[in-house]
Amino acid sequence: MVKNFSPKIALVAGEPSGDLLASRIIEGIQQHSAGATFTGIGGPHMRDAGMDIQFPMDTLSVFGYVDALKSLPKLIHTYKSLEKNLLAHRPDVFVGVDAPDFNLRLEHKLRGEGIPTVHFVGPSIWAWRYERIYKIREAVSHMLVLFPFETAIYDKVGIPVTFVGHPTASQIPLVPDREKARQELGLPADARIVAILPGSRASEIKLLAEPFLKAAQFLAAKDTSIHFIVPVVNQARAEQFKEIAQHIPVPNLHIYGNYEYTQASSDNLTGVQEANRNSGKNEGHSTTNGHAHFIEHQLKRTSSRPISWLVMEACDAAIAASGTATLELALFKRPMVIAYKLTPLMKMLMAWKSGQDKPYLPWVGLPNILLNDFVVPELLQEDCTPTKLVEATWNALDNTTYIAKVKRQFHDLHLSLKQDTAGLAAQVILEMCK
Repeated sequence: MVKNFSPKIALVAGEPSGDLLASRIIEGIQQHSAGATFTGIGGPHMRDAGMDIQFPMDTLSVFGYVDALKSLPKLIHTYKSLEKNLLAHRPDVFVGVDAPDFNLRLEHKLRGEGIPTVHFVGPSIWAWRYERIYKIREAVSHMLVLFPFETAIYDKVGIPVTFVGHPTASQIPLVPDREKARQELGLPADARIVAILPGSRASEIKLLAEPFLKAAQFLAAKDTSIHFIVPVVNQARAEQFKEIAQHIPVPNLHIYGNYEYTQASSDNLTGVQEANRNSGKNEGHSTTNGHAHFIEHQLKRTSSRPISWLVMEACDAAIAASGTATLELALFKRPMVIAYKLTPLMKMLMAWKSGQDKPYLPWVGLPNILLNDFVVPELLQEDCTPTKLVEATWNALDNTTYIAKVKRQFHDLHLSLKQDTAGLAAQVILEMCK
């Protein structure tokens, strides 16, 4: 690619992870084309990389049906204004980064007007609503996917596709530092530690916190030295989890967050917390309600890595809600038990949809899908019971042969996903500009 090649590239990213990834793609393109220009919807990382931001990324940040209805006029205005501008100035290529509801609609319009379109991060059609692939075929000139198995799905229906790797695989080290993570969390270096990851949504915590905590009770009865660690994404989810934990006492239960607490107590600090306070490390306070006892930690950190990653790095095994966390646990080489429950309404909807083409059943968890095997157990719906969770988690803690095998498989998975994601994406995008 010649340095004086000056393509006009439009991009849309709808969330912080997309903003960061798109900024790296922009930087990759600039290495091959110093004269390239960039415009569209993005965040601070894309702006700092040199993109002209027509609309801020927050415009597309909508959560829940009520929020969506309130934001609908603003979303429609943004869409129409951007579409009009892009059709008037005609970029050489349009790149949609995730945000499929917004981007696929825009891509369909632009491609119909002769503008090549690239979509990065394929929707999870292999898990839900596979029929969307036919709309994708009409809208997308080239698909960039995170997982190797996705290429066959798009190839089958004639959509050009390139596997570019998963950016998280480049952010998580191949060899995790368990001892350093435990030190940062104020945990014993030699203890058995189980991470409890019931999800980040209120609905997930409502359904999963109780069986997860009851399983922790039984595990603590088998080994009183086990510590249980729980990351929470915000104060609301912390309060929700604590309300449930009050009625299910679990010894050595630690709750971690990096938000501000409105209540704090220094009267009942544990030895770990006292040491942390004296050393200037992360602080916490002990909360006792009735028979429940748990320790809250407010982490004072400068790292941009999520609290959940630190918890994953510190643990020996995990009980985790099906979702992104299971892939992250696999990249940290941690044995896990994957569990999930649906609300009755969602269960009915899934049952209604189950007759459609869903090519990657019977696996639900990403590690199992990617490795094409039940590498780690999945306990779903009626199988998500404390008794079954205990049995599977104990195996993940105590069966050394199984643990070694899982870690080898997760290491190989990590290597397969660790690619020059931004560089590969930039190469495809520039080829589309020719």
